Amino acid sequence: MTDEKIIIYQVLPRLFSNRCASCVPNGTYEQNGSGKLNDFTPKVLNEIKKLGANYIWYTGVIEHATKTDYSRYGIRPDNKYVVKGEAGSPYAIKDYYDIDPDLAENPLERMHEFEALVARTHEAGLKVVLDFVPNHVARQYHSDAAPQGVEDLGAHDNKEMHFSPSNNFYYIPRQAFTPQFYIGEGDDRYFEYPAKATGNDCFGAFPNENDWYETVKLNYGVDYMGGHRLCFDPIPDTWHKMLDILLFWCGKGIDAFRCDMAHMVPVEFWGWAISRVKESYPQVLFIAEIYDQALYRLYLEKGKFDYLYDKVGLYDKLRGVLCHQVSAAQLTYCWQAVDGIGGHMLNFLENHDEQRFASPFFAGDADKAIPALAVATLMSTGPMMIYFGQELGERGDDAEGFSGHDGRTTIFDYWSVPTVRQWYDGGRCSIAKLTSQQKRLRNLYKTILHIGRHEKAVSQGSFFDLMYVNGENPRFNPHRHYTFLRKYGRELLLVAVNFDSRPAQVAINLPGHAFDTMKIVAGQYEATELISGEKETKTISPDTPFDCALPAYGAVVWKMELKNFSQRNIEKMKKDKKISK
Repeated sequence: MTDEKIIIYQVLPRLFSNRCASCVPNGTYEQNGSGKLNDFTPKVLNEIKKLGANYIWYTGVIEHATKTDYSRYGIRPDNKYVVKGEAGSPYAIKDYYDIDPDLAENPLERMHEFEALVARTHEAGLKVVLDFVPNHVARQYHSDAAPQGVEDLGAHDNKEMHFSPSNNFYYIPRQAFTPQFYIGEGDDRYFEYPAKATGNDCFGAFPNENDWYETVKLNYGVDYMGGHRLCFDPIPDTWHKMLDILLFWCGKGIDAFRCDMAHMVPVEFWGWAISRVKESYPQVLFIAEIYDQALYRLYLEKGKFDYLYDKVGLYDKLRGVLCHQVSAAQLTYCWQAVDGIGGHMLNFLENHDEQRFASPFFAGDADKAIPALAVATLMSTGPMMIYFGQELGERGDDAEGFSGHDGRTTIFDYWSVPTVRQWYDGGRCSIAKLTSQQKRLRNLYKTILHIGRHEKAVSQGSFFDLMYVNGENPRFNPHRHYTFLRKYGRELLLVAVNFDSRPAQVAINLPGHAFDTMKIVAGQYEATELISGEKETKTISPDTPFDCALPAYGAVVWKMELKNFSQRNIEKMKKDKKISK
């Protein structure tokens, strides 16, 4: 945990700096090209930092299965029938100890190029987040870059047993891998005997196209076919192997791990592994991708995670509000569900798994993002994550190939992201080619992210939801408006957002209980609206509603420096019945 609010910029290097403006659907590396690690120059990194980020998540850096042949560099080729897309999924790891050769100017120097990137990132004042994919690996996993003495996964497995605590994989004994789709014939056919269990907990030899057929599940000592029996004593071999991998990347200067599908791996492993990593690298953070609220507290307390995705909480609710499916008043339930652990929740509006905000599959208009951005960034002290191109209104409107037209930016194909390519501008990072809307949007993102980073009321302060006293307020629409307070020391922020297409003049009720619990002194204050820069004298009182204008699909953050709160203030306010006794 840190006193500084974490702002993560997630980027796929394969796509980020790819300059190809005429990509071919299902195109090969030769046809469409790929961005490179070396493209993240000091200039580029500084611009990402100026946006508001203090962490950058390089997604898809570790070597994964691909249809591109790198055998001339000593890398075993993959069978095309168990690879998704031409480029392959970044989550079908082929070698935990190596770097994706697509991203290197010189594939023979790929690890050195990555090490140089880590150094440049740190010099730019940013910290590095790396994927850790613990639940599954590519079907043809093989490490040719492991340190001397490290044995490959499955090297000593007893393949005649469905489950053994000493095995790294799960097997379907005496059955060949026979998926419900074409896997070639003759010399091209993919052959696996005995079949291994598929990554999405498919413990049979016959996965279909909707399964994670490009991956195999790792065995952490849970006997899924034997009543979920836990075999953790002695420590399973897979635990040791995965700990070694984590320590290897820590040694490369990694500052944080984003742990893929963490809830599919037993919490006992996480508590064991994270504790051991932090013995040597106490500053390294662990972020869990997890989609079950019932497991949140378990994975924080027993699993020792620093932060968790709040996808099924705040993200889903914000999406519902923006798509007119739920009331904005329901956002209150989001922080209540994580009360006491809210500072451990990582918020986002986009990532590689989700549809682009501006996509017709979601909001359809990037300008609508501002109220959601303000809530996700300012509601809690926890991290906020931005997906590259989000700040430019990227729509994810291409049918890239394997990914198809689904409102997402592909992770499977060689491609280029139009808005990012315009901004990247050959490494110049210029706004010259951006539209006026894109310039305005990027500036709003920058402003709100910096408020989140630099206002202590957000990064370290307390939170007070104002919705319960505004549900029947005739000058406030609880279905389309949302409002709350943030406070640190004498600094008070009033945040209000408008999810509606119409601007509104609102009058927000401030309850006496807020003055009591947050130690607020009523009175008139010179206030600054941090997004627009507007200055105005504002009355802060339980007797007088707070008047302010809300732009259409907009947000306001009014900042006031309060008078000192003393016992004399308390007694006077009680006497005046401005706060409860």
